[in-house]
Amino acid sequence: MRVLLAGLFAATLSATAMAQQAQPPLRCAVDGTFAPHAFPSLQGGVQGFQIDLFREVARRMGREITIDSASFSGLIPALNAGRYDFLCAPTTVTRERAENLLFTEGYLWTALQFGIRRGTTPIRSEEDLRGKAISVNKGTPYEAWVRNNAERLNLTLLAFDTQPDAVQAVLSGRAYANLSGNTVVRYSASRTPQFVADWVLPGTQLHWGTPFRRDSGEMRRQVEDVLACMKRDGFIARISERWFGDRPGPEEAENIVFPGYGPPDLPGYDPTPQNPNCG
Repeated sequence: MRVLLAGLFAATLSATAMAQQAQPPLRCAVDGTFAPHAFPSLQGGVQGFQIDLFREVARRMGREITIDSASFSGLIPALNAGRYDFLCAPTTVTRERAENLLFTEGYLWTALQFGIRRGTTPIRSEEDLRGKAISVNKGTPYEAWVRNNAERLNLTLLAFDTQPDAVQAVLSGRAYANLSGNTVVRYSASRTPQFVADWVLPGTQLHWGTPFRRDSGEMRRQVEDVLACMKRDGFIARISERWFGDRPGPEEAENIVFPGYGPPDLPGYDPTPQNPNCG
């Protein structure tokens, strides 16, 4: 009997392994110049918070994963064209995007923050931006904010394919300030002595989530269940501390398991209670 049970157990494990191997690799993409989320590694390929996060997601799903690197402005069109299953890039969940894509709940909070050249008078309000040139990464909510406020504040938009180019525009004097996500601005400042993390736009805290096509509800559910487990066991908090320098507190998105699937109160939200198997 023991031999029979052992044989059945081994056969089950073998069948499970074969089923996992039969599944194609997950396909996703990042902006590979968006440090510390994804940026070139000296060993080749890309490294960063997003890479650690989604390699672990794939491992827990029993899948291989292929992570491409491309300009952020082309990632959502490529996702909608079917090239990717989802995006590994940190993607700000806006209402406009949520009307056209499905998102997981946020795994990080993002807020819009300005970076300036050291020695520049600190920004204290929007009025300090009046008549200035602002650099951004193309295809992002940061570009949208500058466009939406350009006429009101007489702003000049300088949009670049990569975040390092947007920062360099500030250092060279072409732009007065760079507008990006708070984690990225803080990281750039930690690596570039002449670049300073400055004013955070009030009321701009949003989810950074994972986008899927509208027809990918089941895969969204699977990935979000894994993210919920990674929040519960502290994995996301640990890699957050590694890449951003601070241990996130209980009020940070790395540690909050939100109800349902997707960011609450936005299009695409599914209130079905999560019930992940974290074993």
